[in-house]
Amino acid sequence: MAIDFGAIAPELVLTITAIVVLLVDLVLKGDAKQLTNPIAAIGTVVAIGFTALLWDSPRSVFADSFVVNNYAVVFKFVFLGALLAILGISWRFFAENRFFQGEYYFLLLTSFLGMIIMPSARDLLLLFVALETVSIPAFVMAGLRKRDLYSSEAALKFFLIGVLSVALMLFGMSMVYGFTGSTHLADIANAFRFAESAGVQPPPLLLASVMLVIVGFGFKVSAVPFHFWAPDTYAGSPMPVAAMLAVASKAAGFAGLLAVTFIAFEPIADVWAPAMGVIAILTMTLGNLVALQQRDIVRLLAYSSVAQAGYMLIPFGLASAGDAVVNAAAIRAVVFYLAAYAIMNIGAFGVVIAVNRRTGYRSIEDYAGLGQRSPVMAIAMTIFLLSLGGAPPTVGLFAKFSIIEAAAAAGTVFGYVLVGFLVVNSVIAFFYYLRVIWLMWMKDAIEGEPVLQPGFNLSLVVTSLMIGTVVLGIVPGLILNATSITQIAAP
Repeated sequence: MAIDFGAIAPELVLTITAIVVLLVDLVLKGDAKQLTNPIAAIGTVVAIGFTALLWDSPRSVFADSFVVNNYAVVFKFVFLGALLAILGISWRFFAENRFFQGEYYFLLLTSFLGMIIMPSARDLLLLFVALETVSIPAFVMAGLRKRDLYSSEAALKFFLIGVLSVALMLFGMSMVYGFTGSTHLADIANAFRFAESAGVQPPPLLLASVMLVIVGFGFKVSAVPFHFWAPDTYAGSPMPVAAMLAVASKAAGFAGLLAVTFIAFEPIADVWAPAMGVIAILTMTLGNLVALQQRDIVRLLAYSSVAQAGYMLIPFGLASAGDAVVNAAAIRAVVFYLAAYAIMNIGAFGVVIAVNRRTGYRSIEDYAGLGQRSPVMAIAMTIFLLSLGGAPPTVGLFAKFSIIEAAAAAGTVFGYVLVGFLVVNSVIAFFYYLRVIWLMWMKDAIEGEPVLQPGFNLSLVVTSLMIGTVVLGIVPGLILNATSITQIAAP
């Protein structure tokens, strides 16, 4: 059978780039190892070019197990754009701290390879392989500070909880296969529909297996009660790795979760959707309440990311079996929110890296007077935090509106309850976001604090993301139209 190499061109480019980075690192010595970063960036740009060629060019390979449509292409753009930004904030950080640069960039590219496979996967086995391709390099990257016991503890906790979640997910997948006779997502959905047309109710064990599969992805997106690994792992990891885990890795988990819920398990949405809605409420509420107590900026952003995951889980709670309009609105809301979240959260981590690189501090109190020491970084951080809270005129506001729009399309009481929790939690979140902003602008800097000099790469990434956050808040149609995706299953 002939293989359409054009359909998998972005994946092939990232694979080749990762191998080249590893080989080049073996040859280069000393400071020359920094060249692995621009090599990785060039490969990423080439992959973006091949991805652009796939727009409005639907196709599928490997017996429809790998599908390329506009839904998948949007996700690939989000992942590759996030990869470029993370490469930008990683360069000086890893070069100055003498980390294992070649190994890091190889692992980073490998992890993102799994991410861009995820939205195209239409088979449980391929989804599992993609998820593990994302996770295994992440376990190693989280512990790259080998001489730091805190980092080793964070990596070990990440690994152990990750292995447990994978075991549960695999057990659920095996039972789904046993009941339906297929690992292909569309075939699983057809099996559920056939049973419903025959008047046969799914056995409780099958429904339990469905929830086990969802639990596996729940760990990846740090949904409550599977979130407790995230704050320690983010705080113990090198900061660019924390940014990757908080944004791109989370987005990969949502890509897989969208596929299994809205394709394979769509006919029984009435079973899992209420549970997802409750998890969304718990996740956003716990994330925001605990974030209020944080004094470490990385842990604050970690719990903020837990709360943001709760917002993105709301559309899953709105899903309805057989209602194409509501489900399309829910999918669109998740994809748009993920794109907006990637822009503002990577930007916030970029500012944190800039401050930490110069001062070595991570306490929220150390951001006092940042507006005097580095006005550009302070303005950028202000915009990112306001966007995470959903203030105008930022893209975060329209990300939350997209969720409200999906709830309006559903028109259910439960949907409006979820929106109510969204509004209340957004207000709570502003308390800790505005506290950081107040410190930056209203409190004097500690005497002797140095003036920040972030460096060209970091300044370019942060400034670009800051501009993107504002421009997309004023003209959200630039990405809102691209994420108006209704076809998730078919190429």
